Amino acid sequence: MSLDTGEVVRRLEEGMAGGVLSFPLTSFHADGSLDPDGFRTHVAAQIATAPGAVFPACGTGEFFSLDEDEYRTVVSVAVQESAGRVPVVAGIGYGWAQAVRFARIAEEAGADALLVLPHYLVAAPQEGLVRQVAEIATRTRLPLIAYQRGQVTFGVEAFRQLADIPTVIGLKDGHSDLDRLQRLTLAAPEGFLFFNGAATAEIQARAYATVGVPAYSSAVHAFAPEIANAFFGALKAGDEGTVEKLLRDFYVPLVELRDRVPGYAVSLVKAAARLRGRPVGPVRAPLTDPSAADLADLTSLLATGLDLVGAAL
Repeated sequence: MSLDTGEVVRRLEEGMAGGVLSFPLTSFHADGSLDPDGFRTHVAAQIATAPGAVFPACGTGEFFSLDEDEYRTVVSVAVQESAGRVPVVAGIGYGWAQAVRFARIAEEAGADALLVLPHYLVAAPQEGLVRQVAEIATRTRLPLIAYQRGQVTFGVEAFRQLADIPTVIGLKDGHSDLDRLQRLTLAAPEGFLFFNGAATAEIQARAYATVGVPAYSSAVHAFAPEIANAFFGALKAGDEGTVEKLLRDFYVPLVELRDRVPGYAVSLVKAAARLRGRPVGPVRAPLTDPSAADLADLTSLLATGLDLVGAAL
């Protein structure tokens, strides 16, 4: 059963201060069907590395490809494996009516909160963006974190209205417009949570921290928690030498590889997890698995990154 909103905020604040936010991959068999046992193994391994929170069935977890029964299984397994050790924030999305269907499933499964992914397809005015979240909020008792990315961008006035919704506890940002984000953090009520949700968020972690957003999601944590945790620890300790070495020799080359093909922000993460023996399987369409040449480059880069932190492939 979900904790009350204040307790969820407290636990997320505590987790964000102590570790990266984990976005586990959803495991599929070779034929594309859901692999619950593989996912259980994967998410248990993620939780064992002490993330600040676990976000199942979000972008990295291919939420867009899951039907409702699969979603129920994924969220339930994450809740079971967390066993209350870390907060579980499940992804929901599409239009608000469909998002509510997923919200109810997550609530029944025992999730602590929900991440509201950008709505489907259409552009919308600021009033509509706020109403989208408000419609969901009136139909679930779980706390909500809004995600501005793609066609969703909140201005200051709309953000104030968003933050006035009692169960909206945070905002995840994927636009990396630090001017706009600074204005939002200054307009936020006390205790409101902000998350750096940029792709390969470590690249911009220092910049986000300067506008009051030190917490970030880490896709790298899904395949190399040793690297993700080493970077987080160095950043927190002010070890600029280690931060810059990891950025220069691992994270920047990873982003350059990621940018070769649309969808590699997930496909490469899943391929890297497979290289390390994680039972995550292939991606589902419309994503595609990396080419042989890109996989060879990924293998070399992964070995380099692990060597930087004293770990092995």
